[in-house]
Amino acid sequence: MATRFGILGSIEVRRDGAPIDVGHAMQRRVLAALLVDTHQVVSADALVDRIWGDTEPGNGRRKLYGYLSRLRHALAVDGTAITREQGGGYRLAIEPSAVDAHRFCGLSDQARKAGGDVRAEALWREALSLWRGSAFAGADTLWFNAQRHLLDGERLAAELELVDVRMRLGQHDELVGELLTRAEAHALDERVIGQLILALYRCERQAEALEAYERARQRLADELGVDPGAALRRLYERILTGDPQLAAPRSAAPPVTTNPATTTSPMGTVQSAAITEPLGKSSMAANVSPPRARQLVPRLLPADVSLFVGRENEVEEARRLLGEERPGSATLLVTGPAGVGKTAFAIRTGHLLASGFPDGQLHADLRGFGDDPAEPFTVLGAFLRALGIPGGAVPAEMTGRVHLYRTLLAERQTLVVLDNAADARQVSDLLPSGVRCAAIVTSRTTMAELGGRRLSLDVLDLATGLDLLREMIGPGRTDADSRAARSIVETCGGLPLAVWVAGARLAARPHWPLARVAHALADEQRKLDELAVGHIAVRASLELTYQQMSTATQHALRTVALLPGPDFAAWALAALLDATLSEAEAVLDDLVEVHLAQVASVNRTGIRYQLHDLIRLFAKERTEPDVPERDRAAALARLLGASLHLADLAADTLSVDFQGISQLDLASWRLTEADADQLLADPLAWFNDERHFLIDVAERALDTTEGVAPAAGLATALTTLFQVGSHFDDWERLQNRALEAALGNGDRHSAAKVHRCLGELTTILDRYPEAVNHFERALLLTEGEGPTYRASATAGLAYVHRLLGQYATAAVHFEEAAELAEAASNVNCLVYATNGLGVIDLEQKRVEAAIARFTTCLRISRTAGYYGPGEAQALRCLGQSHRALGAYPAAADAYRRAAAISEDLGDRLSATHAACWLGDVLNRQGRHREGRRLLARSLWTYREFGNLWGEAAALYALAEAQLAAGRPAPARRRAEAAITLWRQIGSSRWLATGLDTLAEAHSLAGDHAAAARTRDEAERARKV
Repeated sequence: MATRFGILGSIEVRRDGAPIDVGHAMQRRVLAALLVDTHQVVSADALVDRIWGDTEPGNGRRKLYGYLSRLRHALAVDGTAITREQGGGYRLAIEPSAVDAHRFCGLSDQARKAGGDVRAEALWREALSLWRGSAFAGADTLWFNAQRHLLDGERLAAELELVDVRMRLGQHDELVGELLTRAEAHALDERVIGQLILALYRCERQAEALEAYERARQRLADELGVDPGAALRRLYERILTGDPQLAAPRSAAPPVTTNPATTTSPMGTVQSAAITEPLGKSSMAANVSPPRARQLVPRLLPADVSLFVGRENEVEEARRLLGEERPGSATLLVTGPAGVGKTAFAIRTGHLLASGFPDGQLHADLRGFGDDPAEPFTVLGAFLRALGIPGGAVPAEMTGRVHLYRTLLAERQTLVVLDNAADARQVSDLLPSGVRCAAIVTSRTTMAELGGRRLSLDVLDLATGLDLLREMIGPGRTDADSRAARSIVETCGGLPLAVWVAGARLAARPHWPLARVAHALADEQRKLDELAVGHIAVRASLELTYQQMSTATQHALRTVALLPGPDFAAWALAALLDATLSEAEAVLDDLVEVHLAQVASVNRTGIRYQLHDLIRLFAKERTEPDVPERDRAAALARLLGASLHLADLAADTLSVDFQGISQLDLASWRLTEADADQLLADPLAWFNDERHFLIDVAERALDTTEGVAPAAGLATALTTLFQVGSHFDDWERLQNRALEAALGNGDRHSAAKVHRCLGELTTILDRYPEAVNHFERALLLTEGEGPTYRASATAGLAYVHRLLGQYATAAVHFEEAAELAEAASNVNCLVYATNGLGVIDLEQKRVEAAIARFTTCLRISRTAGYYGPGEAQALRCLGQSHRALGAYPAAADAYRRAAAISEDLGDRLSATHAACWLGDVLNRQGRHREGRRLLARSLWTYREFGNLWGEAAALYALAEAQLAAGRPAPARRRAEAAITLWRQIGSSRWLATGLDTLAEAHSLAGDHAAAARTRDEAERARKV
């Protein structure tokens, strides 16, 4: 008898095609919870959480045992067993291939690896035919909803893969209707829109294709504030120009159907792991203590290069070494002279291999031969985020990052591309350790100490060089003067970058004869024949371009070489040139025209530009002799001033930081008010685009004596932006460096500011002893100074003492901070300190006094220049006060208003504080389902931020909700988890509160002895 299990729709079991009865809905949930992890042990606690979530009845564990017993009886007919394992867990002993979800994943994997499109189409169709509706239909718990979301994503991915295959098979006519419907359902999915546009175009409906693009562009602008991505824009441009390569392919053989019994491969160990991974990993997340990645599939490869000729043998060799037949983990080192095309080769090869690495592709430009090489520590942080690790859970030390990275890739099939590496030290910690992973590393050196296979790229032969030139300027011009074309390629030494530069100039000037460029290149060759071939060709080509430019554009190219980082915006060049934004943009247009600069990206805040490494090197060679040192220093000082000016304005616009202190007095150069307003229309988007650049500017300035004060000012001005974006790594690294530089330079004032900001960071990260130390050092360094900086440091110190339950000390500091803030006319800090005094009143049961203080904060925030975060905080605390009085509707209203303000400010953490207590109040109003959902979402957000205090508060509120529902078992688990965190934090007051809740859970469960012991412990905690 063949028994099949279905969860891709309603939960069902069929034996020889006929349905069998496995019990009522709750019993089917238990079966589904086991089917997700076939052949794996699932603990009883995990099963309880999966089937009930936070709605577990008082006798939930006993009910679970009954369901399992009846399931064993229903399934025993054909030998299917549910076994109880050592430790109390349960295991469903069936082959994963008997479950439609696992079979779907297995068929999807086979389809991705299929040798031809006809075979792939059949496999994708079979995989999708297994779906009968919404997965786990009728099962509505947090765990089932999360699993459903993951499977829905896999289903959509499969549908899109099938469309790609069918398009390659020429089935565009049949697809249009389906794609129109899907595009309405996924109006912001650019891959879906691209498929629709291409299908319409191939059906000779070009006008409709262009209209579909315009609708998508408008929707993306209206709803997300972004333009279409590069791939969709490129497709649009190709349609406009009638690119013949977009034409429909010839019809292929008709689709074939396959027998499920013959297409489902045997379930070997490796394949079984691959098939169950999307379900199994997420289901275990609640039981594993280290941070776990969400099931993300990173696709970090840059867009495939459009100009790529030759290298057929090398590409085939790379595919052989890294393809499916490799015995295990493999590393390919691609070497060659500068400008030989290593990056283009790695990107093209990565795209060709991508289908063989279904768990994604990682990519990093290590900038090994520039002034600012990428640090493995920073790259690992970016990789871990791409693999799904939340920002707050990324380890703070190198060893932890390496271990977590290797653990995540151990069971994955991922390709890692590390471009432009300096040496083995830079890449050793970034290489994947998983046996199904592979890496491509490019470098200008042989890196003899690095293991793996090697592939050396040489210059292009004459025929291939001519092909590249033809691609750039067209075969007509190339063939019309073949002698000059041949001379260009030969004089360039076959170096791809040199041919590219010459071709770019010719493409931009269609009236130029090829002989003009050929003659000029030949002259430069003779002048520089002592240099290596790579430098001869590149320098000659660049020198030719350089000499044709205006004096102003030459100066701009020399100056732009001073910029840090891989890319930049026009405002940075404006600062270097002491020019307006429009003047800088005009100069950049000139550089882009001659292909010495290129557009790196187009973002919401404008265009970002970049220079190729060799062009930047050429520009630097011209900078040193042609730009005096004093002029270079002045340009960099203007860049630092502009960075500080814009960062401070952006932070002030967001108004999240309670410090409330402007840094503008340190800005030595500023953009015009109109230019600054244009750039900072969306301050958070601007910061997201400029974050790395601003950090680079600050770090470079910290290396100079005269730049320490404004650089430290920039580092502190970025505090608000780091906080809103949860960029805690950047925050800590930059400000620790700023602190070291300020102390080394004897700059007590700057050191005090940085100590204050690091105190705020360590408070957010629940590192309270460090926070106290930072705030106290800030006060020590500002002793005898005016109230401006002492106010914010004193308020921060008070806040930490309040979190620790040290109310008397906290009150003294808050009162002093309020006096200092009033003397300094610092509204932000005054509101913060007054609010802190109100929280102390509230937590010590002086509710009316607390309400008076919070009302004052609300008034000041709304009238004294408007301080949005202060208004949100005051409303949140008024909600707490109403909650304490039992006025739950008023509390809920205050929380909702507070959350809305914080969300508008982009402050997710503050919004979550309000949402968490709103969930608690909804539970107290009897709206348990809505309240628990809100608390669960808050809990996930706190864990994403790594905010232990918030996590403990959410767990406590969930415990209270379970008590109100009469469910002692889940209440006990939630309370114990909150208590563990409050012990870790060291907050005696909240520890006592959590112990009170735990005691109530013990009493409700009838364990009065445990309740008495817990109450005694709570009393001891209150006396600490």
